[in-house]
Amino acid sequence: MQLYYREFGTDGDQPLVILHGLFGMSDNWVSMARRIAGEGFHVLVPDQRNHGRSGHTSIHNYPAMVDDLFEFLDARSKDSIFLLGHSMGGKVAMQFSFDYPEMVEKLAIADISPAAGTHGRVQTTIIDALLRVDLESYDNRSKVLAGLRGLIANDRLMQFLQKNLYWKDKGSMGWRMNLPVLKEHLSDIFSAIHSDTPFEKDVLFVRGERSDYVPETDYPLIRSLFPNVLIHTIPDASHWLHAEHPGQFSRVLIDFFGVQQESP
Repeated sequence: MQLYYREFGTDGDQPLVILHGLFGMSDNWVSMARRIAGEGFHVLVPDQRNHGRSGHTSIHNYPAMVDDLFEFLDARSKDSIFLLGHSMGGKVAMQFSFDYPEMVEKLAIADISPAAGTHGRVQTTIIDALLRVDLESYDNRSKVLAGLRGLIANDRLMQFLQKNLYWKDKGSMGWRMNLPVLKEHLSDIFSAIHSDTPFEKDVLFVRGERSDYVPETDYPLIRSLFPNVLIHTIPDASHWLHAEHPGQFSRVLIDFFGVQQESP
């Protein structure tokens, strides 16, 4: 599948690919991508299938998303990259690293474990809330968001989701996400990542202190699959650690990737 993407920095610099999470898109990572590109990286941020401006399809699982990433890199002659993935994108990044270890020089995972996830019921509730909104009955974004606040109380989540709302044409709005397919494939999205062979290169797991997506009980599994792993916790951060603490998050990444960040 051809993926829409944004790029930052100069072609010829070390390529770094960022993979967003469920309900996300490249637009959520613009600020972070610019920070990292400013340190000498060529940053590529694709919209994954059924998200953002990339195509919709009835298939949504990790083998398919790994194939998408391989085709994306192959079309741009990128055969040696740094790879960063958040949440669902982190699981794509893990599986890609197991399948194509020769293409990934360093791997960074943001707030997701390779273990099977336990958040499917929460995500189902979110999708159901979005599907219940009759977009045809609204004539502006503000009214849609006001209606959603009665269904979704978390303000940060609301800000995150609203970026998916767009004008399909002059008179009607839509969601950029393929909500019915994502709901159907939540069990695939929250499935475990397995490999008979560990990924031996340097790996960074960054987790939020207030998030439960990477519990300490998963550390043995992480270390068995990624023997050269560093696990870093950002204090007072939730699952959206890159949005809440962009300075800390970028400093940890830049240090891991081996580029010195200039003092402000």
